[in-house]
Amino acid sequence: MTTDGRASQGRSSPRRRPGRTGAALITGAVAMGVAGGVPADARAQSATPGSTVYLEPLTVEGLQLMTEDRSRIRLEAIPGGTGLVATDDLTGKADLSISDTLAAVPGVVVQDFFGGNDQPRIQIRGSGLQQNPVERGVLALQNGLPINRADGSYIVGLANPRQAEVVEIYRGYTANRLGAAMLGGAINFVSPTGTSDPGVEAMLEGGSFGHVKGALQAGGRLGDADGLVRLDHSRRDGYRDYNSSERTSIDANVGLDVTDDVSTRFFAGYTDLRFDVAGPLPKAILESDPDSVHGGPVMVGGQPTNPGPNVLRDRPQRDAEQFHVGNRTSATFGDHLLDGGIGYTHTKDAFRFPIPSGIRETEGGDLTLVARYAYAPDPDAPLPLVDTSLRYVTGSADRRDYINASGERGPLFGSSDLEASTLTLHGGLNLPLGDGFTLSPAITYALATRTNTDTYGAATRPTIAYNPGQPNQRLPDGSVTAGDTSYDHEYSAVSPSLGLSYRPNDDHMVFAAVSRSFEPPTHDDLLATVNGTPNSSAGRPRPPAPNFPAAAYRTPDLDAQTATTIEAGWRGFLGPVGVDAVTYYSWVNDELLSLRDETGASLGAVNADETRHFGVELGVTAHLSDDLSTRLAYTFQDFRFHDDPVRGDNRLAGAPQHVINLTARYAVTEDLAVGAGLDWIPTETPVDNMNTLYRDPYATVDLSADYSVAEGVVLYGEARNIFDATYASSTLIVDQARPDQAAFLPGDGRAFYAGLRVAF
Repeated sequence: MTTDGRASQGRSSPRRRPGRTGAALITGAVAMGVAGGVPADARAQSATPGSTVYLEPLTVEGLQLMTEDRSRIRLEAIPGGTGLVATDDLTGKADLSISDTLAAVPGVVVQDFFGGNDQPRIQIRGSGLQQNPVERGVLALQNGLPINRADGSYIVGLANPRQAEVVEIYRGYTANRLGAAMLGGAINFVSPTGTSDPGVEAMLEGGSFGHVKGALQAGGRLGDADGLVRLDHSRRDGYRDYNSSERTSIDANVGLDVTDDVSTRFFAGYTDLRFDVAGPLPKAILESDPDSVHGGPVMVGGQPTNPGPNVLRDRPQRDAEQFHVGNRTSATFGDHLLDGGIGYTHTKDAFRFPIPSGIRETEGGDLTLVARYAYAPDPDAPLPLVDTSLRYVTGSADRRDYINASGERGPLFGSSDLEASTLTLHGGLNLPLGDGFTLSPAITYALATRTNTDTYGAATRPTIAYNPGQPNQRLPDGSVTAGDTSYDHEYSAVSPSLGLSYRPNDDHMVFAAVSRSFEPPTHDDLLATVNGTPNSSAGRPRPPAPNFPAAAYRTPDLDAQTATTIEAGWRGFLGPVGVDAVTYYSWVNDELLSLRDETGASLGAVNADETRHFGVELGVTAHLSDDLSTRLAYTFQDFRFHDDPVRGDNRLAGAPQHVINLTARYAVTEDLAVGAGLDWIPTETPVDNMNTLYRDPYATVDLSADYSVAEGVVLYGEARNIFDATYASSTLIVDQARPDQAAFLPGDGRAFYAGLRVAF
């Protein structure tokens, strides 16, 4: 069962939604689509096994199978952790973010950093947990093609959930078929099309903290072709003193039925994302002045207190642009499906870190090739008998590192030409054994290369520093020996998996699986600026000593992270209650950890020897009446070191042990609906791997309402954090923390939003 069970939690859509009595009929219809029984003009951009480029809904005995329905049936049939979020699930949500979109998906943990259009920490089953910012661990896709760069890194803020019709979530090995062999899995944002969402729609909303957002969308179908274009712009001043953000994006796609059996879709998009990095606060300041920003360590008796970045002086900020263009083409020949894709992205990313890391400017392009083949001879099976895929991504980028001199670009201290490629080959079977049993063996091969050519050239690297007692007073400049940061690494692995599912009837499925995963490091893991402090640039660990010998970079010889995972689960219905329950245990070797010291400065990445990840992912949806529905998403995480010589069996920092999201929605009248939501972290979360500093538990409550004024005109509003709780939505993750360390990122205070959506 997916996030929303078998029906939307909002009011009834104009489209007729399937219930449990129609499950067998829908399953068969979806299988017919895989086998070629669906006309080519019935094609979307799902990444589920055996999917094609569907364009319009399929109607079977009065039931319209939209993109959501087809994706849901396939996801429910996979023997592993999956989820789905549909547009209807987000009714009444204002200031919609990635964390809002994924909050109701068990097993996906999103921790906001600065609110608005920023870089929340997304982790699934602990993959990529300890990156600051998070830039790996999950394969992010749009219409089946990656947002990630060739080395696996990604900028999460480039994904816009408002531009998606549905969001598909593949946890763990279920994403292998998409070319994601990592522990975490994949998230696919499926765009609406001119056929699935025809007409014109305009949206305008505003609210607290200077939030303003507008969007305009137009789509339609003419003969064998359809098209859709959407423009979004949002900005906000933010909850904190230095916390503004702005995002502009345009996304378009055009589909064409070439023949009855061949369909193609072209798409293009551009996103311009900018946000201030408000940075962390010490716990005492979080509790007393949560909307402030940190001014760096304060010297007391010659010793620094409240260590952390000086946001007031360094003005950290990120400005990223990405342009993408691509095509997906599908062809069905009887029981055989061929699906191919090509995509190109160009990314320009300017990240002004605090002074220890400097200003990192990266620009480059990535080319993606995707091919899939499925064989589905059984029209009653939701999954193909044979499912194979290929994904190849190659890319290069120029990276330049400049000193952050009081928020301005200082001298160049490093430059690199970065190249990467990732190839994954996947082959799997879904073998019916009779009596409701299906055996799903598969194997995935991955080959990755990471190459850095140091193009800096000079014999020394410049350094700057400020007086720790007077942090705006600049000390004499210095320099350190440059050294060579070049490297050339290759990683490969074979990752088999075996799943077994049992479906006694249409309402229940139980499954178990064992799998291997593989995740090579990114360039950000392999090339790190080090030996800086809150008052000095990289390579200057002692601010008063301009020529103290130290390296400005660390290029660790890292191994790829691998894991063996067992999981088991049950999806089913008990009357009006739908349940999706999965538990897993992973034996992880060489887990990639990105470490920071007690000041927040980077220590670079390391491989942990052995770690253990245990978790429970529970989703419950209850349609208590025609008007009232509720949904619970519960995630349990117990991630630990295993016999580590320094950290023992400590918990891995940054992973909340219990994550609870509870929502309820009630249709007061045919036109008016109200909702409530609870986000609750009931236990402490370690900030450091030594487990000496913790984030406190917290809970926030939201209220929402939407009112249909007239046909196609909806007013909606939301009150967030109505009790104005003061809490840390996330933290930095460090190895050894101090009690007074600036490590806590405040969540937004009480806020009110309202919006108007008009469709015609």
